[in-house]
Amino acid sequence: MIELRHIYKSFEDKDVLRDINAVFDKGKTNLIIGQSGSGKTVLMKNIVGLLTPERGEILYDGRDFVRMSKRERVLIRREMGMIFQSAALFDSMSVLENVMFPLDMFSDMNATDRRRRAEFCLSRVNLQGAEGKFPGEISGGMQKRVAIARAIALNPKYLFCDEPNSGLDPKTSLVIDELIHDITQEYDMTTIINTHDMNSVMGIGENIIFICDGRKEWQGSKDEIMSSTNERLNSFIFASDLAKKIKEANTD
Repeated sequence: MIELRHIYKSFEDKDVLRDINAVFDKGKTNLIIGQSGSGKTVLMKNIVGLLTPERGEILYDGRDFVRMSKRERVLIRREMGMIFQSAALFDSMSVLENVMFPLDMFSDMNATDRRRRAEFCLSRVNLQGAEGKFPGEISGGMQKRVAIARAIALNPKYLFCDEPNSGLDPKTSLVIDELIHDITQEYDMTTIINTHDMNSVMGIGENIIFICDGRKEWQGSKDEIMSSTNERLNSFIFASDLAKKIKEANTD
């Protein structure tokens, strides 16, 4: 579980995050949603330590990340997996080498065990047989699956996904969403997904945080979101054709 308590962040006297309080549950897909400029990306960067809030606490299972020493932060970062918007694979490395990279850097396994672990992670995302290919030789969806395999290689407690469906077609996005959801439950991780994809919200949104103008405006599940009376949330959600159709179906 990750808990945020009274998080504030500003840039050049402009408040970007104001008194954010939220709980991200273990074993669930926790989504941060909001319009561009709402503060959701800044919030994610504070949670993973790329930025530091002026005030507040970021608790990883009760451990305050904000007040940790550099050494303590390094240790907790080893418990994190990251999936970036652009997959962020190394073009000069094979698929297998990309997945082995965090194992080579941070694990105490011998070479044989590192390879076996990487191969297992690739099989978990249904990429058997792609080990020797390079990122430029596979599709965007396959690249995202390699990124997921790499992210879980060290068996993390916490998984962070920044717009994981960016640039993917709807069918492939659904595959990625379901894979992230299944792995979250299988590994009992605390998964946080920063997204504007309403298909993801309606599909795997078990715990959703809606950020508006730097504040937490609403928190709930994908089922609760359909009956919300929050005007700002409704304005954001029902701009989506999918959400409109679901709303209409539920009210018929």
